[in-house]
Amino acid sequence: MPIPPPPLAHPQRTSLLADLLAALPQLHPQLYFKSSLVALSHAMEDQVLSGQSHPVVFANFQKERYYRQEARRYQRISQIAEQVYVLAMPETDFSQTPTPYQTVALDEADPLTQEWHLIVLDPAYATCLVCRERLLRAPSSSNGRDPDMARQFEGIWSFDPPVAYQAALHLIPKILAYRPDLYPLLDGLRNRWEDSVTRNGYHLNPAPFAERLITYLQAGQYKLQRTYKAIQLQERKERLVNRISTAIRRSLDPSQILHIAVQELGQATAVARCLIYRCQRDQAYVQVKHEYCQPDTASLQTQDWLLAGNPFLQEAMTAGEFVLATDSSRDPRLATVAWQTWGIGAWLAVPMLYQDRLLGLLELHQAQPQPWDPSVVELAEGIAFQVGVALIQAEAYQHLDELNHQLAALDQAKSDLIAVTGHELRTPLSTIQVCLESLAADPDMPLAVRQEMLDTALQDAGRLRQLVQDFLTLSKLESGRIQWHIEAVSPEECVELAVSNLNARRRQQVLPSIDLELPEGLPWVSADGEWLVEVLRKLLDNACKFTPAEGQIWVRVSQPSAGQMERIPGIPTVRFTIADTGRGIAQDRLEAIFDRFYQAEGSLRRSVGGTGLGLAICRLIIEAMGGQIWAESAGEQQGSAFHFVLPVAGLKSGGLRGEEKGSQAR
Repeated sequence: MPIPPPPLAHPQRTSLLADLLAALPQLHPQLYFKSSLVALSHAMEDQVLSGQSHPVVFANFQKERYYRQEARRYQRISQIAEQVYVLAMPETDFSQTPTPYQTVALDEADPLTQEWHLIVLDPAYATCLVCRERLLRAPSSSNGRDPDMARQFEGIWSFDPPVAYQAALHLIPKILAYRPDLYPLLDGLRNRWEDSVTRNGYHLNPAPFAERLITYLQAGQYKLQRTYKAIQLQERKERLVNRISTAIRRSLDPSQILHIAVQELGQATAVARCLIYRCQRDQAYVQVKHEYCQPDTASLQTQDWLLAGNPFLQEAMTAGEFVLATDSSRDPRLATVAWQTWGIGAWLAVPMLYQDRLLGLLELHQAQPQPWDPSVVELAEGIAFQVGVALIQAEAYQHLDELNHQLAALDQAKSDLIAVTGHELRTPLSTIQVCLESLAADPDMPLAVRQEMLDTALQDAGRLRQLVQDFLTLSKLESGRIQWHIEAVSPEECVELAVSNLNARRRQQVLPSIDLELPEGLPWVSADGEWLVEVLRKLLDNACKFTPAEGQIWVRVSQPSAGQMERIPGIPTVRFTIADTGRGIAQDRLEAIFDRFYQAEGSLRRSVGGTGLGLAICRLIIEAMGGQIWAESAGEQQGSAFHFVLPVAGLKSGGLRGEEKGSQAR
């Protein structure tokens, strides 16, 4: 069966596994998990790396990101093998990267992109692994396992030289369809392989295969045992935490919460003594009110427990993390502490925190020096956290007066909203009503006057529609009901779309001159393109509203230089600026203008109209996309500039998406 000459066009693309099974119907494919294929592939590659011969190697990695993890390994293989051919679907620069072996870039629609191949042909031996991935319709939950290791493949693994020879013969035309220039390299190999297949004396050392498979089996068993142990410890911890948390949260009385927690934790850990108390970082001492202790352990209840003179406890309160001593007599932090008086051989202290606020301490004491079980430490941390949450909830319950004041403030905000909405609704509705009544009362009205009234009514109807839309948008943003589609978007395209939208909506108005400053080579930003255009549109509307027709508006997009202040430290950003020569903003109002209904309290809103929601909406959108927005102005009648920054998407215009660059082990 000769190797065909280079094809003039791509032949019909078929699965290599299907071709092999059609040529050798006696073969029976088996099911493999990815972890098994990794072990088999590495064993076959180890046979090549042993350096006993110089075979020809064909490897198909499906996709480039699977190949990247093996690239260095195949650098070593290429130094030993006579010829090496690597196939993969390119995702970045697979086909452009120089390698000492031949690379074949597959088309996305080729069935080979769903297959895993490794074929090794040598005069002394031959082996092959030809598998096709079984794609599930809907991925199931991995339940904490590595989903990549659960991928399933169906195919053939064989040491039979005729099988490996047939696999290579069917793969070569597929390679030549992509790389006709490889025909001289592959031509002539067929006769050598055919002679090798027909003669006896094949010898393959099974040691690398056995060693590799045993290694993977042992590693799998070790991981399984470790996982089972972790699950048991986690289950025990969760059961105890749930029991204690349930008991704690039945009460909103802080004293009862501490009493329940100290008793439950002391019994669960079987320590000599357990203390839980409220305290502050600068507190000198605390009176112990809640304690659990064994019958043969001295009680500290009602005692004044020293905090200021105990470096051990001070470290726990200052660092905000647990501290422990396995032997109090040898711990330098306890050299000046009377631990002998209270029979403390081993000590554990865990701070109870809420948003970095110290609420109290939890202590566990053992009568004799001994190491602390990590599960006990973890359990104590979990209970300290639960107690902290419960104490905050109890405090919230005890401050109902403050909540009532907040409700009153909300009620006032509702009244302000009704007042603003009523004013903004009444004005355009009155205009629309007058226009419609005039048109109805005078059917013989001149056409020009009729058209003017219709235009006025339509314009005010548009104001009403925009008012309702702004309220709906603000409600969705504040309630988190927006479905964001964050992706890499072009700043230039978003700016041009916003300007085009402005010109289309205000084509009958005389607008200020708008200059665009969009330098070439700007990186793409990580944002929702539709909402980014909405922010630009609102800022442009705002600039046009406060800038006279003879004024000037600039739209700039730039990358902050090294000397400029970073608004998002450590993250590359792109800055958008909409500046104007309009009314300007007083220095003491640069932050307040982003509040809801800000203009409702000033005369400025009355002269130009609006609800004062636009800038509040812009801030919510920009911050939701990971950016920041701010305003600058030299003062009233001196123009203003609105800036916002968004993170760089990681790739420049025309490049690939950032997530496509991620790699995954084959």
